[in-house]
Amino acid sequence: MTKVININNRGILTLPKEMRRRLGVNGNSQIIAEETGDGVLLRAGVTFPVELYSEKRLAEFDRNNEQALARYRLKTK
Repeated sequence: MTKVININNRGILTLPKEMRRRLGVNGNSQIIAEETGDGVLLRAGVTFPVELYSEKRLAEFDRNNEQALARYRLKTK
C-alpha cells in the first residue's frame, strides 16, 4: 500500500487508519524509522523493559537459588 502522508511543522505524521490496523500499531505503539538508500523505512517496533540489578540484589538471587537447590536435593534423595 502506498499513501501520501503529510508531516506538520513539528515533524509529526499520521499513518492512515488501515495501515495502523494492518501493522498492529495504536496510540501506545512505537515505530522504528530507518534511513535507507531509498528513503525512510517505517517499521512497527517493540521495546522490552530492562532491569539493572545491584550487587546486593544479585547476591539475593544467588541465596534464593542455593536455597531452592538445597530443597530440591532433599526431595530427590
